[in-house]
Amino acid sequence: MSPPPPPLGRGRWGSLPALGQSRAPGKADRGLDPALDDTELTASRTALAQGRWQAARSLLARTGDDWDLRGHRAVVLAREPYSAAWTREWLLAEPDSVDAGVLLALARVWRALRGKEKPDRVREACRAVAARTPGDPTPWLGLLLLERHLGSQDDVVRTFEQVRARYADHHHAHHLMVARLAERRADAGPDPLHEVYDFAAWAAEQAPADSPLAILPVVAHAERYRVLAAHGFEPADPAASGHWVGRRARQVMKAAFDWWLEWEHDGHPRRLVDLNFLAHAKCCEGRGAEAAALFHRIGEHATPEPWSYPDRDPLAAFRAARDRALGTG
Repeated sequence: MSPPPPPLGRGRWGSLPALGQSRAPGKADRGLDPALDDTELTASRTALAQGRWQAARSLLARTGDDWDLRGHRAVVLAREPYSAAWTREWLLAEPDSVDAGVLLALARVWRALRGKEKPDRVREACRAVAARTPGDPTPWLGLLLLERHLGSQDDVVRTFEQVRARYADHHHAHHLMVARLAERRADAGPDPLHEVYDFAAWAAEQAPADSPLAILPVVAHAERYRVLAAHGFEPADPAASGHWVGRRARQVMKAAFDWWLEWEHDGHPRRLVDLNFLAHAKCCEGRGAEAAALFHRIGEHATPEPWSYPDRDPLAAFRAARDRALGTG
């Protein structure tokens, strides 16, 4: 068993400040499908939109206790505006279904982030379904998604620790934690010793050698750029920023790219998120050949983060960077 994480919110980590204007996620842009390349998930989502909740039931049952896959599928199914209504229909038919309870709780998280439900009631729903399935980190992932945007620093930390207690290498939870942690001391300017780097390096070191959390230091670097650019410390064009070319940045990018070359995971449900962060970093670093190799793996599966950073059209930014790297522009 790996040692517990550093005490976020206490000791040398300080405390995470409340965010003034957190970006609550909205409907995905056209061409930026959160399902990524999961065709089973896409088909089940389409069926759920038509009121055929049986497809979602079968999908989640087949997913089992692959926690990264379960979290990915549940979050994507839940984020559509119709999910709460049709999942309630599922619960009417099968009131003892834990999967239906989890999906409804996550659907209510998305509704709360859109201002359609009161966050405290959604928190209660997540905790209630978590009590019914104590080994499953997915209800806590939903609560972490809510707290990342609306919660206090202590709420975020406690919820992250609940996820990690159930699955120490949870991919999505670590990404949410890094995004929130990067916003600490947002107006303090560049700091190569900012705690988000320390946290990401620690998480990567604690994970197994083949874990995609090896990419987390790259994610931390991009998230910190987002914050610095939003506060005027970095240019709005990431490729024009020195953020990506310093000694520390080069070491982080090289280590992550070398890991990808050795351990590429074709089957991880969120690997395309990592590849987008890594391709973005290589483009900003000016490593066109390495970026091209990554774009070949990504195909058309762009993700909003980090191509939208700091306030850009993510699909346009992705396609422009890909065209430059592949020489097709």
